Amino acid sequence: MPRILIAECKQEVSTFNPHLSGYKDFGIRRGRELIEYHRTVRNEVGGALVVFEAAGVEIVPAYSAFFISSGGTLAKAAWERIAAEFLDAIRAAPPVDGVYFCMHGAMASEEEHDPEGWLLSETRRILGDDIPIVVSLDLHGILTDRMVEHSDAIVAYHTYPHVDFFETGERAARLLLKIVAKEVKPVTAKVAIPALVRGDELITATGRFGECIRQAQAVESGPRGLSAGMFIGNPFTDVPALQTYSFVVTDNDIDLAKREALLIAAKFWEHHAVMQVPLVSLNEMARIALAHATGTIALVDAADATSSGASGDSNAILRKLMEAEYKGRTLLPIVDAAAVTVAFAAGIGGRLETTIGGTRDPGRFQPLRITATVRLLSDGRFRSESFGEEWLAGPTAVLESSNFTIVVSSNAINLYDRSFYFAHGQNPQNFDAVVVKSPHCQHHMYADWCAKMINVDAPGSSSANLPYLGHTRCPRPIFPLDKNVEFLPESRVFKRQ
Repeated sequence: MPRILIAECKQEVSTFNPHLSGYKDFGIRRGRELIEYHRTVRNEVGGALVVFEAAGVEIVPAYSAFFISSGGTLAKAAWERIAAEFLDAIRAAPPVDGVYFCMHGAMASEEEHDPEGWLLSETRRILGDDIPIVVSLDLHGILTDRMVEHSDAIVAYHTYPHVDFFETGERAARLLLKIVAKEVKPVTAKVAIPALVRGDELITATGRFGECIRQAQAVESGPRGLSAGMFIGNPFTDVPALQTYSFVVTDNDIDLAKREALLIAAKFWEHHAVMQVPLVSLNEMARIALAHATGTIALVDAADATSSGASGDSNAILRKLMEAEYKGRTLLPIVDAAAVTVAFAAGIGGRLETTIGGTRDPGRFQPLRITATVRLLSDGRFRSESFGEEWLAGPTAVLESSNFTIVVSSNAINLYDRSFYFAHGQNPQNFDAVVVKSPHCQHHMYADWCAKMINVDAPGSSSANLPYLGHTRCPRPIFPLDKNVEFLPESRVFKRQ
């Protein structure tokens, strides 16, 4: 009976967010707690568990550090603590035949810009070269050489918006079992593409990026294919390896891996120029909102997308709508622990004056003074609508200020679905306007029923207006930060044994 070790370390950061992430921004689970939690969640580890348990292998749960919230660069002390705990759990585990790591790929600490690669290299020091390691990653990860060098195979999401967490874990687990059984010998080719992309064309079901993914899926399901996909990176994690990558893993077929990785990269480059977001200024957004008559309009503030690492404390849209004297009923989220403290002191039904926003990213957002009534108070603990993850928003208050309903949390949590609103008694469909702090939620959540989706060019550390951010570490030249960028395709091959 093979013995398989499972460990997890996941976070997506924006290095443009000045508010450092800390240890408390992670849910830490060890041993059996890791297994019991992930059996209740349709994510990668949950999918892997189903495959491993069906195969009758012995599972060794080691350690999980799962981001309760994305955020800014991970503080040095927090990273060192997580890294130490992660590696201590690897050392304490009994001898194993294989390792499954669930990671993201867009983590960054103050000094270590490739935490996932570092953990993999240190794990190799502990376990040696003979133990196969398979890693699952978000397609918004940044595929560094070190990550590929110290793993036997990489498996990535195939969907955006992401709906295949569980299936990605299943794919990774099945591949690991094949490697452990010595049925296959993985070889990986990857191609670096000088592009940072955003926009609707990345939606895999409808956009041109989906053509690249379907090409990769065809390779992966072929007779010698083991894994294939693309990493479009997180443009807000400005690190030395940040760019787009295609990759192909085959069963000991170097020529096939190189050829197909180049073909996928070529298909991507063919369409890269349209992978941008047409943005509407704050003034134009207000004009559209004032003129709109029927149905809910979604004001997409992807520049403050906490799931992409932003601070969550933007009040830019709220301020503009107030200045424009917009009267429609509006729902929006903001992170502001101080305002929540004031709300708890006032109590439900209490009237208060406070400032809102501008507490985490004060260089971009200034506190906005409001008068409001407290409508609801909670501990901010709930499960996500999408996959059942446990989110901890911290003490949370629903404030009503004239026609504005503001759900205010103490912590920045992921907002890629509607669960934060639902958990606090708010249905977006009951409002004239709703602020969506995510670039793309699953279609049924907003786009299916909203009268308009307005992509707002607001300030923020995850702005789709990429030249605004000020990258300093990523390779240059790169699209769209530079003009006339050339793509000179080159395939790099990685084979561990």
